[in-house]
Amino acid sequence: MKKLRRVFRMTRRNIKLIVEYDGTEFCGYQIQQNDRTVQAELERSLSMLTNEQVRLTAAGRTDSGVHALGQVVNFKTDSQLPLDVFIRGGNTRLPRDVRIVAAEDVADDFNARYSARRRTYRYFITTKTKAIGRQYAWYYWNELDIEKMNACCTDILGEHDFSSFCQAKSEVDNYLCDVRYAHWQQLKNEYIFEIQANRFLHNMVRTLVGTMVEIGDPRLQSAEMKDILLAEDRTAAGPTAPALGLFLMSVDYE
Repeated sequence: MKKLRRVFRMTRRNIKLIVEYDGTEFCGYQIQQNDRTVQAELERSLSMLTNEQVRLTAAGRTDSGVHALGQVVNFKTDSQLPLDVFIRGGNTRLPRDVRIVAAEDVADDFNARYSARRRTYRYFITTKTKAIGRQYAWYYWNELDIEKMNACCTDILGEHDFSSFCQAKSEVDNYLCDVRYAHWQQLKNEYIFEIQANRFLHNMVRTLVGTMVEIGDPRLQSAEMKDILLAEDRTAAGPTAPALGLFLMSVDYE
C-alpha cells in the first residue's frame, strides 16, 4: 500500500513597506522607460532579494523632485524571508537616496493605494538663501501674510471639487477631495504648510501652495480662494509651486 504524502503549500504573503526618499535626482515615483524612478529602484532591489519579479502598488505617485518620509507600498510574494531581511537586504541593494524604514505582513486584501484613508503632505518655504538644504524648500524672498493664507485653509476644508487646483486634463473619474486639515505656520526664515485629505489630485498641493502664496503676497493681486475654488477652472488659480519643497509625510489606514 502506497503511503500518501501530504503536500503543504506556503501561503502567499502581502508585504507592506514604509519608504522614504530624496526626490531630487528622481523623475518621480512611478516607473518610466529610460528614466530613473523610485519604483524602478525598489522593484529591482526587492526582485533581487526574493528572486521573484516584484511589482509594487504605492499609496501615491509623487512627481519629479518631490520627497517622501512616509510613502507606503505593498507587494505579493512567495518569499518566506523574515521581515527584517526585507529592510536590511532591500536597503543593501538600494541607492542612498531611497530607504526602506519599516516592513510588515498585512491582510491579502490590503492595497497601499485603495486602502488608504488619509494622506498628509507638508510644503516648506524658506526666506533665506541656502547652500545646504536648498533642494528641500522653495526660496521665496518676500514676506507673506500668514493670516490671509490660513483664511484660505479654512475655505478649502471639507469635500469640494478641486479641479481648479489640478493639472489640466488629468484623467480622473472625479475631482472631489475631502480636506480634513490644512494650516500654515511661520517659523524663523520659514513657512510650513501641512494638509491632510482622503485623496489628492495631480499637482493639487503645489497649486494650492502657489495660489495661497499669491494671495498672501502683498505685492500681488489675486482673486479670493472661495471664488477660485468655485470656478472649477485651473486658469483661475495661481502658479504651481516648485516640487522641491513638497514632502509626502504619512499615509493612514483603518
